[in-house]
Parts: sequence; structure tokens; C-alpha cells
Amino acid sequence: MATFSYQVVDQDGKAKKGTLDAVNRNEVVEVLTRQGLRPLQIKLTSANGRKNGLFKKKVKLVDIVLFTRQLSTMVSAGVPLLRALNTLQAQAENKTMQEVIGVIVKDVQGGSQLADALAKHPDVFSDIYVNMVRAGEAAGIVDDILKRLASQVEKSASIRKKVKGASTYPLVLLSLTVVAFFGLMIFVIPNIGHIIKGINPDGELPALTQAMLGISSFMVSYWYIVAGIIISGIILFKRYQATKAGRLNIDRLILRLPVAGMLVTKIAVASFTRTFSALIGAGVSVVEALNVTSRSLGNEVFRLEIEKAAKAVVNGKLLSQSLEGSTFFPAIVPQMLAVGEETGQTDTVLVKVAEFYEEEVDTAIDSLSSLLEPIMIVVLGAGVGLIAASVMGPIASMSQNVQ
Repeated sequence: MATFSYQVVDQDGKAKKGTLDAVNRNEVVEVLTRQGLRPLQIKLTSANGRKNGLFKKKVKLVDIVLFTRQLSTMVSAGVPLLRALNTLQAQAENKTMQEVIGVIVKDVQGGSQLADALAKHPDVFSDIYVNMVRAGEAAGIVDDILKRLASQVEKSASIRKKVKGASTYPLVLLSLTVVAFFGLMIFVIPNIGHIIKGINPDGELPALTQAMLGISSFMVSYWYIVAGIIISGIILFKRYQATKAGRLNIDRLILRLPVAGMLVTKIAVASFTRTFSALIGAGVSVVEALNVTSRSLGNEVFRLEIEKAAKAVVNGKLLSQSLEGSTFFPAIVPQMLAVGEETGQTDTVLVKVAEFYEEEVDTAIDSLSSLLEPIMIVVLGAGVGLIAASVMGPIASMSQNVQ
């Protein structure tokens, strides 16, 4: 059972705060709504006594993959579930994961289903994970479901690692550019300006040099205004991003970007097809699988698109028909879905689509990396070159006057 803090507005329009113990955020929303309250903000503050502190060691994807694979192997070998969980708890290297498994052991000993025990740890086990385990328990194929889960988590971790690796170098270069700019403008340019004016007090400086000295003087004299603008901009952006409209508009903007939009689309399609395939293969209903998958993609545009398709399925349409003409899903997705629906092998067909798009993601990331690196080097060189030109201009002018 996790603890959530919430901010709500009651029927009289008064704002209220409080905490509530629940399995997940959806349960918190249901409880508050039944009380006639309108939720404004819901945050996870603790889970089974494990505070989300700054220095608390998190459970990584590799820990979840290892736990899933080992549990699947032991259950397949006929080891009782409780004994398998106790063994995994004893050998877990991550202390937080060890605590989580300990709580799961107690819940299972108390008569809870494994899926219900996992659902009490939403910060560790996702909705997809819990739903697949629940479907596996209902069908009596938990070991097979755990193997599917391990493969899926590994694929997700692999894509995240590649995206992170591709973005690290450009971010480092961008950070160096910003640090170099502020360092030169605050510490170097003022001193050079004093030297130039001391040597040639009556000389007229080039327009570029005057502009740089003016910007530098403003940054030195009114640094608190510059810092305030930057901090306020970051805070306002974060607040806007936290709203539904903000997330939707930002995700739309990202999808419209020339290269990044294509990469985000391919990642979302690969994630959707693999996750949906895993849920369908586990016996989860199409509508439930769509609802769970839509919340796992991390993109508001695709979430709305999938929820729209789920409503169409409820109204009697096939999923392939619901996604036809989609602005964001490539045409291959509804076409392959139609083949799967006709042959009764939707999960197998979608795995093929997922593998295709995962290869496309690898190629796109490599292309993006090779494209971004020279661009960032040019940007860094242009910034430093601009400042150097503003310094060398008056020096060259003075040397000509001396000659």
C-alpha cells in the first residue's frame, strides 16, 4: 500500500490538502471523486514505508529484469512461489529491491495474489507488469508470462540506453557552450574591454565589440536579473509541462521536429506494438490492453490516439480499422494488425512489427548521433568565434593605426 499526498477542491471551491493510502493513483482519484472532491495534484510520497528521499537507492530496470528472469526460471523448475521469492530476497543486491520483495513475500503469505502484491509497488512494477502477471495467474502460465516480461523490460531498457547514449555527447557540448559563453562574458570580456579602452580611449570600437561589451556589462551589473529570468523560465516551463495541455502541446511540437519527431514516432510505435503484443499474448482483453499501453508510452499525443482507438473498439470496430488514417501511426501498423486479426495471430504479427521498428530506432539513433555531433561542434565554434571576433576587431584596428 502506497501513501499519496493530494491537493483537491471541494464542492464549495475551497482548496484542501491531505494524504491517502491506496494501491495506485487511480484508486486515489476514485476515492476523492466519490467524496465530491476534484483532484488537482496527486503525488506518491512513500510506498510501504519506503520514503522517496533524495539519497534513496532506486530500483533500476536491470534489477527488475534479473528478478523477473530468476523468478520465471524457479517457477518453471517447480519451486514454490514463496520459496522462490524468499530466495530472491536473500540474494538481491539492491537494498530497496530487497525491501520490496520482503513486503511482497508478506503479502503472498497473507493470501494475496502475486499480481495484487506487485500492484502495491507502483514505483517499481508498472501497470503493464501487474496486468500481465494477473493474466498469467488467471491462465496458469505465470512462468511463461514472466519470460515475456523479462524480454520486454530488456528491450525497453536497451532503447532507453541507446537514446541516452546518443543524447549524452550533444548535451555535454551544449553545456560546455553555455558555460564558456557565460564565463567569457562575465570574466574575460570586461577585462579585455578595460584594456582596449585604456590603450585607445578616444577610438571608436566596432559595432560587434560594442554589442558584446554592452551585453557583458549588463550581465555583470544585473546578474540577479539574468539569473531570475533563467530560473523563472525553467520553473514556468516545468509548471506548463506538468499540465495536460502543456504536455500535449510539447509532445506535438516534438513530433513536428524534422529528425527528433521521426525518432520519437518510431520509439513510440516500437513500444506500443511490443507492449500490446505482450498483453494480448498474456490473455488481456483488447480494450484493457489498449488502455494500459496508452499510459505506458509517455507521449500524450499517442495516448490520446490509442484511447480514441479503444473507444472505437468498444463500439464494435476492429483495432486495425480504428487506426486506419491515423496521423501518427504509420500505415504498416493497421495493415499488419488486419493480417493478425484475420489469422488470429495478432501478438505474433505485432512482435515482427516491434522488431522492425526497433531496428529502425537503432538506425535513426546512429544517424542522429552522426548528425548532431558536427552541428554542436559548429555551434560551439561559432559562439567562441563570435566572441573572439569582437575582441580581435579593435586590436586589429589599433595595430593598423599604429602602423
